Amino acid sequence: MSDTIAAISTPIAAGGIGVIRISGDDAISVADKAFTATSGKKLSSLKGYSAAHGRVHLDGEDIDEVVALVFRGPKSYTGEDTVEISCHGGVYVTNQVLRAVLSAGARPAEAGEFTKRAFLNGKMDLSEAEAVMSLIGAQGQQGMKAAMTALDGALSRKTDELCGKLVSASAHMAAWVDYPDEEIPEISEDTLRETLTEVKSQLTSLLSKFDAGKALTSGVDTAIVGKPNVGKSSLLNALAGFERCIVTDIPGTTRDTVEETVMLGATRLRLIDTAGIRETEDTVEAIGVNRSRKAVEDADLVLFVCDGSQPLTEEDEAIIDLCSERENAVALINKTDLGSVVEPSDLPFMYVIEICAGTGVGLDQLADLVDTLFEGETPCDGSILTNARQFDAIRRAYDAMLRALQGLKLGMTPDMVLIDVEEAMEAMGEVTGATVREDITARIFERFCVGK
Repeated sequence: MSDTIAAISTPIAAGGIGVIRISGDDAISVADKAFTATSGKKLSSLKGYSAAHGRVHLDGEDIDEVVALVFRGPKSYTGEDTVEISCHGGVYVTNQVLRAVLSAGARPAEAGEFTKRAFLNGKMDLSEAEAVMSLIGAQGQQGMKAAMTALDGALSRKTDELCGKLVSASAHMAAWVDYPDEEIPEISEDTLRETLTEVKSQLTSLLSKFDAGKALTSGVDTAIVGKPNVGKSSLLNALAGFERCIVTDIPGTTRDTVEETVMLGATRLRLIDTAGIRETEDTVEAIGVNRSRKAVEDADLVLFVCDGSQPLTEEDEAIIDLCSERENAVALINKTDLGSVVEPSDLPFMYVIEICAGTGVGLDQLADLVDTLFEGETPCDGSILTNARQFDAIRRAYDAMLRALQGLKLGMTPDMVLIDVEEAMEAMGEVTGATVREDITARIFERFCVGK
């Protein structure tokens, strides 16, 4: 991390301003080579949180009139000396300012390298770093609040609290096993069981909030399924607010999956309008049908659509069998404007709503249901899991707790139980990055944009 890095931190598009961020041991001296202050002062003479007006030059020519803001480590985003140059927001101008900084001695930053340095310099832990990306990608108020809560360290505090309980029990057990002559009292089995049970219970609570947390920050993967020509594409168009799919009376118009992201109520849905699921000899349509089946398997929410103006067919029944056992599956009886011969009681779903995709009738009711299914109850401390990496770590910690409790029940010795307790602590440490491997850390930050 001795290199000085630079990148454009604002979107590569025309705008009011563009920001070039420079960070590293030589960030201020690099900026001084590319920047001349109107006052004549060097940036190196400024205190942290100071700004200077001036011009950036390249190959002896002025490029733009800018403002340079100096941050001195460790009181900066990365924990290193940092300079942020705000220039006019033209794409060409911004790139030329970056070129001037690179010519002065900085190297191009890698994806997420600024935030990675913040993590490695102890400015934030791994869950807080991931919250930065969630905050950037937030597309609603709930997602923004969830990301800010994580950025404030809510999840880190929860895992640290649970690890603290296990550390106390583990240290007592280890001391009792390793120093038998010191007359250290053996931790009672009841006390140990009580501690492990409490931790397991709180891990269960964290795991149960994963769907809600993922929905807040990433959106809900939603598959719209049904036989051809029941109004699936009309539903997607109605939810998207524009004609995203071709709608005709010809069955099989949608021959592949069509995706769109929409806000339904307070919930962000990543909609997948699937090809009608039916037996077909058309090779192209058959590929689409297979993708539809896969979409149902992978979806967080399944919207089954049937034509309420027509009796249910064998094709309908086959699709019902495919998705009715899914936990979050909703049946939508469409085309109610044509009269309905299908009753909610005819469908073996927990949730059934009568709609008309063409007029929008029933969509408000669908929005309320989806919000109820995925809003969940955020814990009072704000700790929720928001991505698959965090979920996997907590799941492995939970599994280790189960094994530890089972070991106690079977009469295992404390040192054997301790193995599972330590495995749980290591898994929880991965959430904050305390025990995570370097290659996993690298993959996490590769998902970030370059300027962050």
